[in-house]
Amino acid sequence: MTTRFAGFGDEAYDFYLGLAADNSKAYWTEHKQVYDSAVREPMQALLDQLAPAFDGTPSLFRPYRDIRFSKDKTPYKTHQGALLNVAPGIGYYLSLDADGLHVGGGFFPQQREQTARFRAAIDSAATGPELEAIVARLEKRGFEIGGAQVRTRPRGVPADHPRLDLMRREHLTAGRAVAPAVGEDAGFATVLTKYWRDITPLVGWVMANAAPRGEEAED
Repeated sequence: MTTRFAGFGDEAYDFYLGLAADNSKAYWTEHKQVYDSAVREPMQALLDQLAPAFDGTPSLFRPYRDIRFSKDKTPYKTHQGALLNVAPGIGYYLSLDADGLHVGGGFFPQQREQTARFRAAIDSAATGPELEAIVARLEKRGFEIGGAQVRTRPRGVPADHPRLDLMRREHLTAGRAVAPAVGEDAGFATVLTKYWRDITPLVGWVMANAAPRGEEAED
């Protein structure tokens, strides 16, 4: 029987408060059961519950940091992130940390040619204004637009391009913070559904214009 999401309780946020103060194997081992029951299991249940409505595949990030090339040797991430993948590099995002929840989604390309097609679609007079309007609506609804950018502009793009900010993007995301109290019961599934529905036009535009090769044919 599939577990239904019942909310994130205070234990989840307290766990990350404690981890921020003591990011050690000893703390993790002592509180591993809290992590499993208060963070990982409800987040997995939430994604599994919403996956059919968004035609996505749930994926929880590993809680361990990759410290091989980092000066920061603390072993654990101080948040739990998860994706609902619609296609490689495209989908919806959710994370939880000591401060609350973060809801988002968009375009995280895994192929260089995706970025080239993404920028070509922004440049196009047929599809670029459509994305510009989607982004404007998201900002009006309280989402912050993000994603890695080149420092100035891509080669060959004029300084007066009408969509220069979007042309500079290598990734394109929309996200917003959510207070802990909003996620405390089963009703957060409805809230998250609404926010992800707000982001769906962005996801749809990317799927239509910059999906990995082969994904278009599968739709």
